[in-house]
Amino acid sequence: MRLVALLLLLANVAFFAWARYAPGLGSLESHLVAQQIEPEAIRLLTPRQVAALGARQPEAKASSCVEWGAFNRADAARAQAAFEKLTTASRVSERRVEEAAGWWVYMPPQASRQAADQKVAELKRLGVDDYFVVQEDPRLRFAVSLGVYSTEEAANARLEELRARGVRTAQVGSRATPVYKIFLQLRDMPEGAQAKLAELKDSFPATEIRECPMRDGTG
Repeated sequence: MRLVALLLLLANVAFFAWARYAPGLGSLESHLVAQQIEPEAIRLLTPRQVAALGARQPEAKASSCVEWGAFNRADAARAQAAFEKLTTASRVSERRVEEAAGWWVYMPPQASRQAADQKVAELKRLGVDDYFVVQEDPRLRFAVSLGVYSTEEAANARLEELRARGVRTAQVGSRATPVYKIFLQLRDMPEGAQAKLAELKDSFPATEIRECPMRDGTG
């Protein structure tokens, strides 16, 4: 019995010596300790910081297609030529809109294009953004169209809406010929081109720049 106890004691001493001084085990222990998470390195966020992280939104990408208009045929060609002098990297196409004959709301023909542009500036100040300066019809050159409608009732309703906004010189009339509008659609503009386009727009004050409308059937 004493012999068995002595053997067990010697075995424990031998194992302790091996575990303590065996090569490589000390470095392994140090490596395991180094891999542990350091509690002092943990930093708790305040509720305000957590809310700020949740409020961050991804940066919006610039629109890949912008639409500039509306133009008549002559101004559309002039605007496209001016834009292509600024950059040749963009793709330019036209979108044509025909407003059928019927009834329309309009400001009577002005004495000059400058006078028509002044009317447009007044409309913008009143919050009216649906207008078109007529140029191709000699009888109505420099009139400002405020909408074409299939019925006189619809045209009168539009006139009342405009008067409520403060437009005083608009009137309703019948229109025997359709009105054609042209919008330039500009795609894949390089960086900086939109700023140049905004400056170019000042030469065509009756126009607006906006994102291209969604095509039928697209989401």
